[in-house]
Amino acid sequence: MKLRTVLALTAALFTTTAQADQKLSVAATAVPHAEILEFVKPKLAQEGVDLQIRVFTDYVQPNVQVAEKRLDANFFQHQPYLNEFNKGKGTNLVSVTGVHVEPFGAYSKKVESLDALKTGATVAIPNDPTNGGRALLLMQKAGLITLKDPENILATAKDIAENPKKLKIRELEAATLPRILPQVDLALINTNYALEAGLNPTKDALVIEGSDSPYVNILVARPDNQNSPAMEKLSSALTSAETKQFIQEKYQGAVVPAF
Repeated sequence: MKLRTVLALTAALFTTTAQADQKLSVAATAVPHAEILEFVKPKLAQEGVDLQIRVFTDYVQPNVQVAEKRLDANFFQHQPYLNEFNKGKGTNLVSVTGVHVEPFGAYSKKVESLDALKTGATVAIPNDPTNGGRALLLMQKAGLITLKDPENILATAKDIAENPKKLKIRELEAATLPRILPQVDLALINTNYALEAGLNPTKDALVIEGSDSPYVNILVARPDNQNSPAMEKLSSALTSAETKQFIQEKYQGAVVPAF
């Protein structure tokens, strides 16, 4: 074999190895984020990226571990939540791309309509600032309450101006809301947790956000790696026509592509 051929084969081998060594660790909540990542994983493998998916059940550690460079990116949150996290924790995580919207919904095991809510009924909402505000805005849209500032995405129960049914608002960890649903009259639940609990947002929610929701779920990274070749490949895969079709067919409107 000629030396030139040997060198060419060696170069090709090293190139293939280098491509295969592109590892990308991404934190995600189980549904739908990790499922969407699992869908694009084979495509990324063909492009030389080893996508390592780490499933979390909370909304804090995925950001902490990316900021501390223990993970490369995460996929679970919307921009308002990221803004508040950066502000509160002193981090500077950034959005890489928007992927989908999970219309936020209100659920009940005790009543079949919002009109059936009795005076003094207990309503559970997420206790983190952005999702709590999002829940209250949806309650306002449904006519259950009126907020002092009807546009305040960070509203809390203290910002309720009118509460004609004297609803009792309980602010709880978002992940626990499906479990405590039987214990309250109404719970406003993030779609990822609703899906994990076997709830169908388009069928089971008594009221739900429209597809024009501003809460687009985003792929998040750090400034130092947001434009890395592997991150760009993941971004492209998450916003491909194939992924759009996957989201539409699998979630049937419970998760809506944002691209």
